[in-house]
Amino acid sequence: MSTAAPETKHAGTPEDQEILAIAREQVLERGVPLTEEQILRVMRTSDEALTDLLALAHEVRMKWCGPEVEVEGIVSIKTGGCPEDCHFCSQSGQFTSPVRSVWLNIPELVKAAEQTAATGASEFCIVAAVRGPDERLMTQMRDGVKAIKEAVDIEVAASLGMLTQEQVDQLVEMGVHRYNHNLEAAKSFFPQVVTTHSWEERWDTCLMVRESGMELCCGCLVGMGETVEQRAELAAQLGELQPDEVPLNFLNPRPGTPFGDLPLMESTEALRTIAAFRLALPRTILRYAGGRELTLGDLGTRDGLLGGINAVIVGNYLTTLGRDPKEDLALLEDLKMPIKALSSSL
Repeated sequence: MSTAAPETKHAGTPEDQEILAIAREQVLERGVPLTEEQILRVMRTSDEALTDLLALAHEVRMKWCGPEVEVEGIVSIKTGGCPEDCHFCSQSGQFTSPVRSVWLNIPELVKAAEQTAATGASEFCIVAAVRGPDERLMTQMRDGVKAIKEAVDIEVAASLGMLTQEQVDQLVEMGVHRYNHNLEAAKSFFPQVVTTHSWEERWDTCLMVRESGMELCCGCLVGMGETVEQRAELAAQLGELQPDEVPLNFLNPRPGTPFGDLPLMESTEALRTIAAFRLALPRTILRYAGGRELTLGDLGTRDGLLGGINAVIVGNYLTTLGRDPKEDLALLEDLKMPIKALSSSL
């Protein structure tokens, strides 16, 4: 099967087709991202127009990003016991969710990096469930990054919470090439998701990372009860930030968290969101992240890869199980989507 866009039927309402025509001319032809108002119109399109929308998003991805797919593995060096109260997260020490606090030692970290590289992944992300790194964690990061670079040919990324300028500079010196710090939710919805820190604090860390020369990975979580207007607001705010990568997570309700009883996002709504984010971020790496297995299943996962997604996390996530990496890699082979080659600079 080729990566050519699926044949479209031009279905849906006149309003659907009008905004898709605008997006085709503006985003596909000129590479200009949709505005917040336009993103909202896309997110309000009907299910009948979904095939057309996904096909257009795929064309945008192919034109402005190309056919390659970036594959990444992640591992946590500190799991659980986080002091923050992110309402979706089972790593918070404030909830009863059953995630214990664990530190991973350096040999285990290197082993995980080697296993990740063996799947074909070009990047390995080190994650810690903390508000921000202390001196102990920065020391472990320095030792861990050095050991990984000596053992395996893979890019190293990190996600350690909110940073100071000094910590940003230290990560650059270590050779961390990309830093992940998610906005998580739109500014207007954020107080319903987190109360122990502000949206502005996250935004400030993201700006420091961008200005440092490190690549910025800044994602979000949808399906937390936000309105479609807030989802469009979030996409526009990410567009303003211009991250190199946006991991798109779908809520996987975790027992013991405040969001543990929320319903799963409908698969059609998830696919519409993927396509809208691609039209809002035409040149950005848009990565499948947590929750896609439950929200989309196998067929939806394929549809998303043909609807704007151009990166995946393989294997398990921080606190939830993912698909078998072999399944994702087989799907990419079936779709004839090449995996992005390892950086020759390492």
